[in-house]
Amino acid sequence: MPPAPGGEKDPHSMHPAPRAIAFFDVDETLIKVKSLIRFLAFHWARTGQDPSRFAAARAAHLRRQAAGTPRTELNRAFFRNFQGADAARLADAGRAWFDSETRRDGLFHQPVLDALHVHRRAGDLIVLVSGSFLPCLAPVAEAVHADAVLCTDVEERDGVLTGEIGIPVIGPRKAVLARRMMRARGVAPGACAAYGDHDTDAELLRAVGRPVVVGDNPLLGALARRHGWERLSLVAPPTPVVP
Repeated sequence: MPPAPGGEKDPHSMHPAPRAIAFFDVDETLIKVKSLIRFLAFHWARTGQDPSRFAAARAAHLRRQAAGTPRTELNRAFFRNFQGADAARLADAGRAWFDSETRRDGLFHQPVLDALHVHRRAGDLIVLVSGSFLPCLAPVAEAVHADAVLCTDVEERDGVLTGEIGIPVIGPRKAVLARRMMRARGVAPGACAAYGDHDTDAELLRAVGRPVVVGDNPLLGALARRHGWERLSLVAPPTPVVP
């Protein structure tokens, strides 16, 4: 399954329309980490960069965040850390990063992964939606048998990243791409589901008939109470005491 970057390509466009589509935010929803940040640290360590380089990049990101820089601009700025990287080597590094993360203590949030499997068994199309990029997301998509990936496109010249990107798949952009896919596949939004954990996933959740709030984000929690949305806890229930 070749994932579709940016939501512009659907490798299953010739297949019959699915009954429904299930859209999954990735970072801290389907997986436990922020993929771009963890992958950059892994990639630079793998290529022999001094650890202080990542520390400086992370500190600069946090300063911009604290200064109120819009999330889309934070996303653009962070991608500039990949300027000059070879695209094919990044893809290889992505697979190695994924293997490293899954060995550490499990990469996936099990309750969300279980929900994804329920959708898969029901015949729903599984679509990952993320502001991250394919080197991180392709191995995740392959592991969960996702049908498509809607993510940020990176600019390349002669197989080398320029550090610039297309429209970041952040906030309302996720909803735009989800609606585009639902129209293209002829699937009613009311039949579809979406899973998200952050304020910026609100528009994606509003775009479907079955929004699912993952975790305990205050804004999404308030929307869930107001509109009767489903909620999915990431905390495992206590093991019952057997007398």
